[in-house]
Amino acid sequence: MTREGRTAASSPTPPLLNEGGPWGGGSGDGNKRPWQPGGGRSPVGPSALDALIRRGRARFNGGGPGLEAGVWRWAVLGVVLLWIALTATHTVGPQQRGVITRFGRYAGTLQPGLGFSFPAPIDIVRKLDVDNIHVIDIDSGGAGGGSGGAGQNLMLTGDENIIDLQYSVRWNIRDPELYLYELSDPEGTIREVTESAMREAIARVTMTQAIGPQRSQIEARVAQRAQELLDGYRAGVVIQGVAIKQADPPSEVMDAFKEVSAAQQTAQSYLNQARAYATQVTARAEGEASAFDKVYAQYALSPEVTRRRMYYETMEKVLAKTDKTIVESPVTPYLPVAPAQRPK
Repeated sequence: MTREGRTAASSPTPPLLNEGGPWGGGSGDGNKRPWQPGGGRSPVGPSALDALIRRGRARFNGGGPGLEAGVWRWAVLGVVLLWIALTATHTVGPQQRGVITRFGRYAGTLQPGLGFSFPAPIDIVRKLDVDNIHVIDIDSGGAGGGSGGAGQNLMLTGDENIIDLQYSVRWNIRDPELYLYELSDPEGTIREVTESAMREAIARVTMTQAIGPQRSQIEARVAQRAQELLDGYRAGVVIQGVAIKQADPPSEVMDAFKEVSAAQQTAQSYLNQARAYATQVTARAEGEASAFDKVYAQYALSPEVTRRRMYYETMEKVLAKTDKTIVESPVTPYLPVAPAQRPK
């Protein structure tokens, strides 16, 4: 029995509402009124309204504050269980890895699928997409965008020329633990390492090679060198490739370079024509020499017949373009000439 119940049982039942008058029950003298001396409310016992409120609370709670405490305990337990279920169960996608930190220290990696850990804040799980390809553009807007003027990424070639080079690097995460905790700025490190490898590769080739013929070799060399450096830093990333987007001379000398390029192309065109003509002449000479060797072989077998045949062929070529007069036998050794007529 609650304290209120014992109090109600030990004290007499209070009057209801207007029992004894609108000011409640008095000391038993019904003749006294509030305006009379000694009248007014009775200082003993609760009022009728308080008694009604107390009885309603007792009926509604069915037992008092003990039940309220039990409901609160179940509510708190439900919230704790829900928090554990939400922070201790993790769904990791097929392209993801879940990195677990326990009180700020690395504690493991969750593989794709359903994984479990201690609830937060004991364990914190960070999901990383390891198959996503990241692209970093290294150009005039990138870090270390050249030592020249704004808008250029200038590099020095092996023949001491300067080119404006714009390129990009593609990479993805290989080891989530190393990627998160070995480097403070992995993306910035990848950018700087790739730029260093690119400058090293450009310094080994000429300007002409860097602009055109050896682009693919330079890209492969830079990707390999950058991967070696990042492995040494334990960056936990994989360089998927390097692509040169632009390789031009500086803008200040672009016009002069175009003129030089045009002159080089013209000279190269003349050289190609000369080589083609030399090839034709050589082939013709070789054909004539081969034909002469065949004629000589026949001449060695029968010199007289071959000599006569060569004579006839030569005369055909000589007389083919001249006027000819054919005289048949018998041949008159002279032509008759009529005597000149003297004038009379």
